[in-house]
Amino acid sequence: MPSAGLANRRIVQLTALLTMFALFAAQLATALIPYVPVFIAASAANLALDIYLQYKQPGLLSLLGKVRFDVIVRQLLRDMLILVGLLRIDGIEPLAEQSPLTVALLVFFALHFTCTATAVMVRRSRQLPVLTRNIDTSALHLTAAPPRLLARQHARRLLLFSVPTTLGLLLTAATTDAYWGGIGLGISLALLGGSVVYLMSWLLPKKRAKNAEAVMEWLDQWLADYQPTVGMYFSGGTTSAYQANMWLSTLSQLDGNPLIVLRERFMVQKIDSTDVPIICFPKVATMFSLEQSTLKVLLHPANAAKTSQVLRIPSIKHAFINHGESDKLSSCNPYAKAYDEVWVAGPAARERYQLADIGVADQDVVEVGRPQLSPIRPYAGAPTGAYTTVLYAPTWEGWDGNPGNTSVILAGENIVRHLLADPGVRLIYKPHPMTGSQIPAAGAANERIKAMIREANAQRSGARPGPEAEAELARRTEELNLLTAKKFRKGADEQERMMLQGKPDGDIRAAIIEATLAWEAAYWAALPEWEHQIVTASRPAIFSCFNQADVLISDVSSVVSDWLSSEKPYAVANTSGLSEADFRAGFPTVRAAAILSPEAEGVPALLAAVRDPRHDVYAEARAELKEHLLGPSDPPSLVRFNAAAVALGAKADARRVRAAARVAAEIPAQREEAAEEAAAEEAEAAAEELESA
Repeated sequence: MPSAGLANRRIVQLTALLTMFALFAAQLATALIPYVPVFIAASAANLALDIYLQYKQPGLLSLLGKVRFDVIVRQLLRDMLILVGLLRIDGIEPLAEQSPLTVALLVFFALHFTCTATAVMVRRSRQLPVLTRNIDTSALHLTAAPPRLLARQHARRLLLFSVPTTLGLLLTAATTDAYWGGIGLGISLALLGGSVVYLMSWLLPKKRAKNAEAVMEWLDQWLADYQPTVGMYFSGGTTSAYQANMWLSTLSQLDGNPLIVLRERFMVQKIDSTDVPIICFPKVATMFSLEQSTLKVLLHPANAAKTSQVLRIPSIKHAFINHGESDKLSSCNPYAKAYDEVWVAGPAARERYQLADIGVADQDVVEVGRPQLSPIRPYAGAPTGAYTTVLYAPTWEGWDGNPGNTSVILAGENIVRHLLADPGVRLIYKPHPMTGSQIPAAGAANERIKAMIREANAQRSGARPGPEAEAELARRTEELNLLTAKKFRKGADEQERMMLQGKPDGDIRAAIIEATLAWEAAYWAALPEWEHQIVTASRPAIFSCFNQADVLISDVSSVVSDWLSSEKPYAVANTSGLSEADFRAGFPTVRAAAILSPEAEGVPALLAAVRDPRHDVYAEARAELKEHLLGPSDPPSLVRFNAAAVALGAKADARRVRAAARVAAEIPAQREEAAEEAAAEEAEAAAEELESA
């Protein structure tokens, strides 16, 4: 189905392009003949089609731009063909009537280029050296952005403002009266001229924010007033924001004044709702404002190319906290030795680093647990309802293309087929958001699995929750969106969003937690208990799916480690090619799991063990493995995490004291040396004077 839909879309796109070229050909032919009715129809249809494609298929038109047939060339060609047609039509004087129209048309394009240049100047003047969220920016005099049509949509502006010109010239072709062309061009010139003047008003002092130097002075003052102590540093691509978002709740509960430091401008809006102040430093030079601040500790949930830049700041201590732990090589990357400390959940990760022998000293590994896991409900026994809920949450294919990374390609369809064959199973399928990003076969298998689930649902039936459940979900969705959704008008730019996302009111974190729990309850209540679910959106989160499921099927990934906090049964697919014994020995997180082969014949036995705990031979092993992976439950993970942050901050303080002492010791010595040099210079000068005398 997806491939058929793609093929149909390609056919439609190709048809649109061929139609445009045919209309150009028709314009040319009927302008030369001339044949006025078809000439007018082809000219009007050509412009209308271009406008339609600008709004509906902008990607298609970008392909024309790559072959230098962009919107300016197309519009120039359309207007030129209209002028050629006017030359060929009897009754229109070339010098007396068409020449003024041609001059006016040239002025129109000159104004278009002027408007585009002005828009570029306005955009550059509005780009700030840093971006912020949850910080009061009233002192910067930020303003709303100009209309998007004028400031950013140059192609649409040209086409829309060309409509009066084209209509006027075509009326001239139909009536042989140049008066209509003059009116049309006059309207277009007024629109473009007014746009230039309107855009230029954003270059006036009243609408301009402070310059870069003043903005950095403001930021330094804010840092001095806020006095941050611990922060999270994050850099990544458009799909990687989840790696930082999972730590927001933990960061907001730490002692001191937390801060989020970002490097990519787009990432400011990718971070979920939080009351923690956010600062984005797009350039390295601006980021060094942190060196003069009170910030002591930066936590790193991921390794990135730009991480090395912040590690240059010696006054800050750095801890790698990762965005999940698994037995994969990515969980013990050699880059970790660049940090002052590596924080892990429990003893298993400590052992993993030592076995990997990548240069991370054991004394630099700190066990802090996993603070995010508190929402996961513990095992409450075998399922008692009519259905056994199975969560299948495979990971993605990874960067190295190892077939053992994800079960989607080799085992996914077999696992799902066995699950769907059991009438007592309710399946929740939640693939990794990056599935298919590296290996197309993974994306194709993912789509086939979704199709299998939809087909299975079509063959099932049963009672559905009433309209009151949907109404409750809609109400809870609206409440949650008011707290979390970032709603801006389409023309808003970075500066306008920064202005609107100032200091939040009240305890937004507690409000978001409460609203999220209410939304999750309404979401699951609005779904029939017999219906399989495909979860690919950011909501509900993976932990909410955990609480609905009786058993997990996954791959070697951090999902397994997190699931173990519930001590519920789980299975791991072995697509590595290793024997089961070697698989268990090589990956400690699967030691308390049922192992599924690529054929997934073990699914019925897994379901039997879930439904009857007497067949569950891994219960005790799960409890032991849980503590080995996640550490003890007392003291709570958040307490241990906070204590680690405070201890690392104390090390930063001690380092600053030592640095200050060195400076204090060096200054007197430097002064004494300078005094001695000055005295020697004076003596030498005096000696020279005596000698000359």
